Amino acid sequence: MQNEMCLATQQLSKQLLAYEKQNFALGKGDEEVISTLHYFSKVVDELNILHSELAKQLADTMVLPIIQFREKDLTEVSTLKDLFGLASNEHDLSMAKYSRLPKRRENEKLKTEVVKEVANARRKQHLSSLQYYCALNALQYRKRIAMMEPMLGYTQGQINFFKKGAEMFSKRMDSFLSSVSNMVQSIQGELDAEADAMRVSQQDLLSVNESVYTPDSDVTSPAINRNLIQKAGYLNLRNKTGLVTTTWDRLYFFTQGGNLMCQPRGAVAGGLIQDLDNCSVMAVDCEDRRYCFQITTPTGKLGITLQAESKKEYEEWICAINNISRQIYLTDNPEAVAIKLNQTALQAVTPITSFGKKHESLRPSQNVKNMELESDKIIPKELSTKPDCTQLIAPGTPIQFDMVLPATEFLDQNRGGRRTNPFGESEDSKNDEEDSLLQQMFIVRFLGSMAVQSDDTNEVIYEAMRQVLAARAIHNIFRTTESHLMVTTKSLRLIDPQTQVTRTTFELASVTQFAAHQDNKRLIGFVVRVTESLGEESMSANIFESNTEGEKICYAISLGKEIIEAQKDPEALAQLMMSMPLTNDGKFKLLNDQSEEDGAIPEETGEESEA
Repeated sequence: MQNEMCLATQQLSKQLLAYEKQNFALGKGDEEVISTLHYFSKVVDELNILHSELAKQLADTMVLPIIQFREKDLTEVSTLKDLFGLASNEHDLSMAKYSRLPKRRENEKLKTEVVKEVANARRKQHLSSLQYYCALNALQYRKRIAMMEPMLGYTQGQINFFKKGAEMFSKRMDSFLSSVSNMVQSIQGELDAEADAMRVSQQDLLSVNESVYTPDSDVTSPAINRNLIQKAGYLNLRNKTGLVTTTWDRLYFFTQGGNLMCQPRGAVAGGLIQDLDNCSVMAVDCEDRRYCFQITTPTGKLGITLQAESKKEYEEWICAINNISRQIYLTDNPEAVAIKLNQTALQAVTPITSFGKKHESLRPSQNVKNMELESDKIIPKELSTKPDCTQLIAPGTPIQFDMVLPATEFLDQNRGGRRTNPFGESEDSKNDEEDSLLQQMFIVRFLGSMAVQSDDTNEVIYEAMRQVLAARAIHNIFRTTESHLMVTTKSLRLIDPQTQVTRTTFELASVTQFAAHQDNKRLIGFVVRVTESLGEESMSANIFESNTEGEKICYAISLGKEIIEAQKDPEALAQLMMSMPLTNDGKFKLLNDQSEEDGAIPEETGEESEA
């Protein structure tokens, strides 16, 4: 028995030294405990020969506190953890019901029941989480006491029970034990104070308004922060499980720099799910769910589809991703830059969404521009003196964001005496298109157009791009219309990708300026000069987003104008055709390096997309 006791005390000394290697979730204040346990380890080694008669006292002063810590404190934390997990699962089930509420056919009774169920689940989860966190905080103190109190009783018992204890230890041991006892009492006092503070905090947190538990409680006028450069929260992620089946998983998302990260429940850290630099975010209608949005890569490839739980979260996620995609986070003061951009844009633009009001706002230009083709239209360059933006676009100029409705377009196509085929294209226009030496198709999305006062410089296009994009961001206009832009030697035609109906046509000769954005290569714009009914001329800038680089569209427009000029001189036309590759039917062959990207039109293209 004595040998077993000696072996046990030797093992105890080793365990005391190994305490510092144990990993606790929260290790606050453990430095003093570790140093104290190291000293206790030396004491235990000296007391190995005195343990034969301590069995009863060890059972009362050492074993019992450890058993209580294990069976009471640790069991309590484990039970509260399980309750928190059950409450979280119940909340997820209620949120799943809420997320499946239909947007088009709302059932107020069903919606009220589901909202009440979500609020009750959140209240229950909140209460269980507070109890669990309070128990965890208390455990940090109790586990320190549970380690030192048994050792205090153990050491005191050694000294009290053996006469040789007085000979083996000096007065320093008495002072050391006294300091340890004071430390335990101090920790107990901190625990009592922390417990009181946690009870007060818990009561304050539980006394909040019931509306904080209700999802989308302020749907009419939520307070939205449009200047965010980072965002975190739970979203529903759409996953395809088959050809036509999908699932929605509720996961925790957060932004880190220019990346969108996702961290599943139970994971130690988040993982990269989407690079947000130069991407675009769009609101979408998906499976009759509300508050859905989609992220598209800079190459035009569809990314992920997400669903927010409220209108506020929905709009703040879209604004935050838009700000991050502009790489504002790389500046010295990204918050100030985001606020300045939004304030400047808010003062600079006044949007409209009615197509019919556009012509009322057009102002005739006072300058007549010479229709010469310049090579620098393909790649914009900085001018030596930049004109004032008010000289290019009048302050307060309305912006048109929508296209003509398809029904109106079809009526416009059929006006007159010409017979049209079922696809909305007249035979004459089809023959003219076949006779054209240039035909190039691009996938574009209409962003907006506005009247301008000058077409002497490309700066008017850049200013129009800035005002259109700023107005869209400020007024939450994310929906855009996708079209096929057909560039020929006679015109620029916007074609509906589903019905093949021509939405609108711009004569190539009336296009006086065209340029791609200097930073965002997918933005393209051009200025059109037209003659009104009273003989006055008006100019408007049209802004688009392309799936390819805008400079390639500029190159196609430039080549079309060169062909128009060359057709006046047969020798110049022949020389131009000899200098460029031609297709088998004698047409100009363009952009070989991306023919597969532009030439192949996707089979499934929606009438409208989001930007």
